[in-house]
Amino acid sequence: MTRPASEDELAQIVREARGPFVLRGGGTRTIVRPASGVVLETGGLSGITLYEPGALTLVARAGTPLREVEAALAAEGQRLPFEPPDLRGLLGRGGESTIGGVVAANASGPRRVQGGACRDSLIGVRFVDGTGTVIRNGGRVMKNVTGIDLVKLLAGSHGTLGVLTEVSFKLLPSPEVQATLRIEGLSDRDAVAAMSAALGSPYDVTGAAHLPGQGTFLRLEGFETSVRYRQCELARVLRRFGDVADGDAGIWGQVRDVAPFHGLAGDVWMISTLPSAAPDLVARAGAAAAIYDWGGGRVWLLMEPGTDLRQRVGGFQGHATRIRGEGAVPAFHPEPAPVAALTAGLRARFDPRGLFNPGLMRAA
Repeated sequence: MTRPASEDELAQIVREARGPFVLRGGGTRTIVRPASGVVLETGGLSGITLYEPGALTLVARAGTPLREVEAALAAEGQRLPFEPPDLRGLLGRGGESTIGGVVAANASGPRRVQGGACRDSLIGVRFVDGTGTVIRNGGRVMKNVTGIDLVKLLAGSHGTLGVLTEVSFKLLPSPEVQATLRIEGLSDRDAVAAMSAALGSPYDVTGAAHLPGQGTFLRLEGFETSVRYRQCELARVLRRFGDVADGDAGIWGQVRDVAPFHGLAGDVWMISTLPSAAPDLVARAGAAAAIYDWGGGRVWLLMEPGTDLRQRVGGFQGHATRIRGEGAVPAFHPEPAPVAALTAGLRARFDPRGLFNPGLMRAA
């Protein structure tokens, strides 16, 4: 294992490399192991380098623990807009999430329906490419974001294009209060219809989830007077679907971290699709359990071990990713030929020697 203590040291290591690397932040989010290589750990690149609460911006080195970032923001009444999940319980991992790992996975929780994904809050990155060159894109404050948007390209690349060394975010104030509405007894299809009605309303819903057998949940956040008004008005909108009651705010941590599947045997898949298509896909999957998030746009499924979910459900608009499980079925959804060609071109440009996580998202 190698653990560089600075960006310059990392760049030199990459320039002098004679074989591939397995990139690791906190080791908490990898859903499939790359081909063999030297473990290159980014935890030595740690620390918040710039935090301007008044400008709602933060810059941190990639190996900075997520808890350190969130604690600094909480002290100023601020937060990351995208509610990063903690999947250690789902994946049976220890370790500690790093902010660079969050970006590499584009890890985003229930607030994505209102605040966007991780990549939408990311305003700048620094990374070392496969030639050992340090590349900077975006800015350290929002007004300085210029040039080709490598920022969004790196988010969700799972360390296959370069090693992140620094990331910059725009932030949001923490809400004063939160309210959760709950409707019991809805079918999956009616639950998606209710969530769509809530998200299409003017009441600024920041979470929309359905847990079969537990209920359908909608979240409102903001200043107390505003939240109470919107809560009443949204309840009127949803009344046609059933009785609307107050829900437990703790449900959002469960949805964010996929907690209902913790400790249960089986493979876990994540489907991203059109909300209207989700109930039919769940029915075709024959899952042991399901969790609908993002108004039905993301569905977590607990499946029998070794299930090829893509083959079982057939073609659909979206993609299915195996988050937990072993076997020959690829974890990442196969790319259409035009997209695969673009991906290969990007890899050839940023990692011409195939050093970074070979075999992680496609065959090495």
